[in-house]
Amino acid sequence: MQTIKKWIACAGVVVAACSQVEAAQPDTVTVDVGTAQLPQSWSYSECVEYAKANNIDLHQSRLTRESSGYDLEAAKGQWLPTFSFSTSHSLSKYPWPAGGNFTYNESNGTLNSVSKNTYNGSYGVTGGWTIFNGNQRRNNIKRSELQNDINDMLIEQASNNLETQILNYYLQILYAREAIVIAQQTLQVSEAQMKRGEELMNAGKMSRVDYVQLESQYQTDKYNVVTAESTYETNKMQLKQLLELGIDYDMQIDSITFGEEAILQPLPDKTEVYNTAIAWLPEVQQSALQQDMSELDIKIAKSGYMPTISLSGSVGTGSNSSSDYSFGNQMKHNFNEQIGVTLSIPIFDGKQTKTDVAKARVSKLNTILDYRSLLNNVAQTIETAYLDARNSQAQYASSKESVRSAELTDELTNEQFRLGLVNTLDLLSSHNTLLSARLQLLQAKYMALLNLKMLDYYQHKGITLP
Repeated sequence: MQTIKKWIACAGVVVAACSQVEAAQPDTVTVDVGTAQLPQSWSYSECVEYAKANNIDLHQSRLTRESSGYDLEAAKGQWLPTFSFSTSHSLSKYPWPAGGNFTYNESNGTLNSVSKNTYNGSYGVTGGWTIFNGNQRRNNIKRSELQNDINDMLIEQASNNLETQILNYYLQILYAREAIVIAQQTLQVSEAQMKRGEELMNAGKMSRVDYVQLESQYQTDKYNVVTAESTYETNKMQLKQLLELGIDYDMQIDSITFGEEAILQPLPDKTEVYNTAIAWLPEVQQSALQQDMSELDIKIAKSGYMPTISLSGSVGTGSNSSSDYSFGNQMKHNFNEQIGVTLSIPIFDGKQTKTDVAKARVSKLNTILDYRSLLNNVAQTIETAYLDARNSQAQYASSKESVRSAELTDELTNEQFRLGLVNTLDLLSSHNTLLSARLQLLQAKYMALLNLKMLDYYQHKGITLP
């Protein structure tokens, strides 16, 4: 009797604890999307900060982590006993009772009718607790803890990916904005050349065909301005989408000037960059944790070979309307208590456990291969960024000299054209050479900046723009 009372007391504690946990859980999950006033002009750091607070994919990663936290609580709950209350009620009808429809009362010599309907009721509290199940509960808790760590790494990885994506779009916007300036300057020159050609044509010193070529170049440069502006707006649109800004929002970004020291800075040793990267990158840590989890999966699968020991107990009572005793007496006399221990030893389960263990081992091999593949990808990415940065720096230095030479040539050609000493083809050739040199210099500049910042990222220095 004392054992049953302890079971009932435990049941009350568990029910109360579950009620408190359930009351503490919110009915809905709300996401704070940020209501702070938006800046008039966005810096790179402001873009990153706003995106981390409002990006939908990042919010979903955080909700996944929250959900895995509940899975861990559920895994820990497997150590607790289970209790349940049950009651059943039934009504039976016997149209033709075995003793007939009447009974004779010898004391007073009367006949009494027999009830054809019988009511049965039962009430019981049952409880159970698994004492041992092959360490499956312990391993499930460890697995849930690893899953939480992996989800933390996924949040960090999503945040880092967001930061690098913003860097890419931000530099593209800066590049496009400078490309617009180059296109507008080129358009001004071609417009002046066209007007000068018109003067020469009217003076009889230039043919109509040569003038049409100058006019065609002017229209081409005019279209180049439109194209550069369209590219600029497209890049802003992509950045707005990443920041979850509305379609009607007119986004402006800060003007940044990069000195040559930022573009031509010495490159770090790529081996050191790689060693630093694999020591902190969340995707690498996540892949390592996946290997630990796969080892736990093997242990969990092997628990199917182990015996299970469980403890059970119950208290119950019942009543029957056909009994001569009152309801209270029946509830008292039918009250019963039960406690027992069950040992279950697996003998043959149709190769289910053997199959689960084999699949878990295959999964572990896959995680090892995934880890090696990830390390190779990181190495390839770093080496590519290193080579692109080195090539872009060399191209930048070369393009600077090309621009100087092209500017001198274009200046001299324009002066000769003004005096009528060169033909239209020489003028257009000089014009296009200068435009190409300026665009190559601009492209080399931002390619070098992008790859240098990515090398800083892999060195865990953080990404900053002046």
